[in-house]
Amino acid sequence: MTSNISKEFSPSTRAIIVSWSIVIIGVFAPLLGVGAAAVLAGRYGYFGWTDFILFFGMYILGMIGITVGFHRLFTHRSFEATKPVQFVLGVLGSMSFQGRLLEWVGRHRIHHQHSDQKGDPHSPHVPHGPGFWGRIRGFLHAHVGWALAPDHPGLEKYAPDLLKSRMICMVSSMFLFWAVLGLLIPAGLGYAINGWMGALTGFLWGGLVRVFLAHHATWSVNSICHLWGRRRYATSDKSRNNLLVGVLALGEGWHNNHHAFPTSTRFGHRWWELDLGYYVIRLLAMLGLAWKLKKPPVPMGQNS
Repeated sequence: MTSNISKEFSPSTRAIIVSWSIVIIGVFAPLLGVGAAAVLAGRYGYFGWTDFILFFGMYILGMIGITVGFHRLFTHRSFEATKPVQFVLGVLGSMSFQGRLLEWVGRHRIHHQHSDQKGDPHSPHVPHGPGFWGRIRGFLHAHVGWALAPDHPGLEKYAPDLLKSRMICMVSSMFLFWAVLGLLIPAGLGYAINGWMGALTGFLWGGLVRVFLAHHATWSVNSICHLWGRRRYATSDKSRNNLLVGVLALGEGWHNNHHAFPTSTRFGHRWWELDLGYYVIRLLAMLGLAWKLKKPPVPMGQNS
């Protein structure tokens, strides 16, 4: 039987099946976790401060991994950091269940090359049909549909600089291990504090619910921040600044600012534009763990 299966499915086909399975589980399992957590909390009262702290702490750490690590450091090389910091940021980003580091970087670099044009993997503006329903389909594609569509071939080739680092390649290849670890850590802490029920609620709130919110906060940058908000800079795409996404995604919502100056470490260009990711980078620089923080080549807000 094994030989027949091997003949029927080539190694590339099996890899595609495994990849699709991971994507489907990663997208829909957190939704089921949200439902289970809501039932346990609403009907049986199983939700307390421990669960909130695990949820909030894991959410902040995971989103720092995405915005500071995957996005600003690895994709745009907006600053440099020590290898231990690179490793930690790569692991934290992987715990958010958003795919392998190298593939994430490759996909986002393609997005910037073709932003809101043909070839952009998650634009709501590339034609999805006429009228109101076409706009709805565009929004859904930009928000989550792109994750279920066939990926651009050879994403890793768009990150040749990162492929030179054996450590980064290792972190990327171990994505599934880090992602599962991100679910087990809050479960383990919950067990240590509140026993087996604490392990279950910790797994749900610090694990699946946290992943669910992090997914939608990040995906909102692709969808909401290309549809609704303010355009401070006259960029060639339709990127926009959105306050709500800016807060939930630790600064990522200042998307028009970012597309105007993609290599800048700072996304929030006004004192009131909360950008926690930038504050983390500044803290790392103060501690001597990061350096060469890039700034916009022209004064921020020039096109305000």
